[in-house]
Amino acid sequence: MTRQTRARRGLRALIVSVAALGLVAAAAAAPAGATPTGTPSPEPTGTPAATATPTATSTPAPTPTPTGAAPESPVATPTAAPSASPAATAKPGAKPAPIIQPPAAPPVDAWAKTPYLGWSSYSMQVYSGDPKWITADQIIAQSDAMKAKLGKAGYDYINVDSGWNDGVDANGRPTPSATLYPQGLKKVIDHVHANGQKFGLYLIPGISPDVYEKAYPIANAPGCTTHDIVKQPLQQADYWKIGYRIDFSNPCAQKYVDSIVDQLAAWGVNFLKFDSVTPGSGVSDLSLDARDDVAAWSQALKKKNIWFELSWALDINYADTWKQYANGWRVEWDVECYCSGVALTQWDNIARLFPRAADWWRHAGPGGWNDFDSLDVGNGTMDGLTRDERRTATTLWAISAAPMYVGNDLTKLDQFGVDLLTNREVVAVNQAGTPAQPVSTATDKQVWFAPNADGSYTVALFNLGRTDADITANWSDLGLTGPATVRDLWAGKDLGTFDTRFTGETVPIHGTRLLKVTPKKGSTVALNDDAQRVQYTGDWSRNGGLEVPATTQQLPVAVGDSSGGQVPTPPASSRVVAVNDNDSGIAYSGSWGQSGGRGFGDYNDDVHYVEADGSSFQYTFTGTGIDYVTELDQSQGDVDVYLDGQFQKTVSTGRDAGQPRQTQQAVWSVSGLPNGSHTLRVVKKSGAFMLLDKLDVTLESLLQPDVAVFDKAAPADVPVTLLRDGGELAGISRDGSALKKGTDYTVSGSTVTLRAGYLAGLANGTASLAFQFRGDARDDVHATTKDGDRVDLVFRGTGVSWIGATAPDQGTAAVYIDGRLAKTVDTRSDARRTGRTLFSVDGLRDGEHRITVQKVSGDVLRNDVLQYTVKK
Repeated sequence: MTRQTRARRGLRALIVSVAALGLVAAAAAAPAGATPTGTPSPEPTGTPAATATPTATSTPAPTPTPTGAAPESPVATPTAAPSASPAATAKPGAKPAPIIQPPAAPPVDAWAKTPYLGWSSYSMQVYSGDPKWITADQIIAQSDAMKAKLGKAGYDYINVDSGWNDGVDANGRPTPSATLYPQGLKKVIDHVHANGQKFGLYLIPGISPDVYEKAYPIANAPGCTTHDIVKQPLQQADYWKIGYRIDFSNPCAQKYVDSIVDQLAAWGVNFLKFDSVTPGSGVSDLSLDARDDVAAWSQALKKKNIWFELSWALDINYADTWKQYANGWRVEWDVECYCSGVALTQWDNIARLFPRAADWWRHAGPGGWNDFDSLDVGNGTMDGLTRDERRTATTLWAISAAPMYVGNDLTKLDQFGVDLLTNREVVAVNQAGTPAQPVSTATDKQVWFAPNADGSYTVALFNLGRTDADITANWSDLGLTGPATVRDLWAGKDLGTFDTRFTGETVPIHGTRLLKVTPKKGSTVALNDDAQRVQYTGDWSRNGGLEVPATTQQLPVAVGDSSGGQVPTPPASSRVVAVNDNDSGIAYSGSWGQSGGRGFGDYNDDVHYVEADGSSFQYTFTGTGIDYVTELDQSQGDVDVYLDGQFQKTVSTGRDAGQPRQTQQAVWSVSGLPNGSHTLRVVKKSGAFMLLDKLDVTLESLLQPDVAVFDKAAPADVPVTLLRDGGELAGISRDGSALKKGTDYTVSGSTVTLRAGYLAGLANGTASLAFQFRGDARDDVHATTKDGDRVDLVFRGTGVSWIGATAPDQGTAAVYIDGRLAKTVDTRSDARRTGRTLFSVDGLRDGEHRITVQKVSGDVLRNDVLQYTVKK
């Protein structure tokens, strides 16, 4: 990243640092005769610890409004109620209404219901080495080429990046360059509009020193000047230190922004890219904070129906802010390789987007989209990518519902590039607006899927490795049970029906397969709580310590025979697990290498290393703490540490010249976290190298005792107390082989008894038994504490179930089918239990239906899975 950061600083500063800048450029029928399940099942239906769980539906199509048709002869599946202790009794809530109306559609900016398709000038400005590449003739040529080559596929945005302006008017507003646009920018914009396209420009936060000093009167704001609105004492407003920060507590500041937007709208501008937005843009804290700028610009732009796009590498910790005010937000650094005349981009800059897409997918949807930067795949001689890599990049943008804006010179697209960008089925995936999620990022053979509104799935197979590979999508990982048809979208070919999985054979290096998977009749589709199709009304939040993750705990058992002199010694109790740098669960972003046989004293005598600033590693763990262990050496520098998406600290891993290297140093640690899933991310900031030696993860103990001893000379059963409900134990295994319940061990309440007969068959020494515990589906839930809050799902099928947790802090919930109260369900229990079938109904008429779950009483209501049956 050193080259990229310096190049970006230099080029952007050259483009936007102009002496005379203004704003720095920058009621439904009831189910007939239904007797639905209304109480939780005694045995969990959730998935065992090692298995991914529910999520479903796919393929481009809006969710239809429920018809309200009465279902025919529904069949109920009775289940037993949970046991609730007196302490679990909640105050009664209001009596549920007999009929409930569909939820109101969330407000969405009409111009941003789907990701935009278009073109941006910046990649070509970098490639050409000329920030003034964006002349009137060039922009007109790009517009004409887009109309001719990409217009029928829906591409319609022409966005001009930094460098379009070179002065200000009498009111301190930026004016177009007379050199670039000798007949005026308005004439260029009119040409773009005549081609049926939209036009975009670029600005950044703050106000230039020159405009501050000259105190221009603000248009349509008597008594306000540009000198009045600058924050005092003077503060930096942007990454490049070009402008001063604006004081938005002064009403004149909003009027200044309004005046600029009025001017943009008068020219016919439809889109604004707002760059150097912080937190983000290389700033990891609130020392540089552009959130007030974002709010002010959003207020002005919405009045003019102008798309508002934020850049770059936005901080995910403030995702709710970006979603509130903008229509899109860049999630990473620039895609360009900054190798002028050689290439537009490089594979590493594409590959590093996969972990960012995995972080951000939940935040995108109608009205606001995750921006991956320019899609530079249109010309093989200049893209810097192989054909397979070009297809993979296009697939990633498409399945992520990221705006697909081309960075190439549109007058020079090759046929392969045109085919990639205009494939009807692939573009439809993008425009469906359902961001895909990964089954796992702990492998370079990745499966991503999106449950679409029409009940099908979009599935992408990605080979991020260095050899050709077979990649399998298991239906169970998607939340699908039953057969499904598969269509290859790039090939435009139906591949047939597959019962439980599909394997893409010999997916090439950095290659992809893009599929449409459609469940057959009788299949069931399970939607996780965070699926886009699931609509929440009220004050719901994800997780927040209310989730229970699936987990596995090892029980070390010392086995010996004292009669033969082999007395078993209790093994050491340790809840710290070392994760070596080569662990498959660590996701590396950037050009990392591995060095082994170093002889310096590193853990396992190896490390991973990287040179480019901005490179990172990420690891998701379940536990209560983690240590980042590396070397301290003069060749190393600072790193930024993030936990669960939030910046924690900048840590130095360097040493002064002449000081010796130190190995196995825990340079950053955290403990006392709520037990659950957490993600550590470490980003290189400076120095020649960043190293990872290992990670030490601290686990919560769910077993008491957490070690055991068995003497064959005095064989006895070994009792172990579970610190979670006994019903949450999914199983016990050793070396991957499952122990037999009832034979090798028994469970009574919260006590597991390991049978002496099984233990006697173990070899002397220390054996490790893996206790596997269930968790909430995909280790997460949505929850609310407010009575009346609701969750809805519209589906097409003949049956539906609500699957979730019971707990002492929960109460009752009202379940509605097609707007009519079907059952009030008690979700209380004396202990937290996962994966319970809380409600189920079958035998509905095939067609559109809506299930609604509404909180009635209790401290909290959790939603985990909604599962429906495709027509039988």
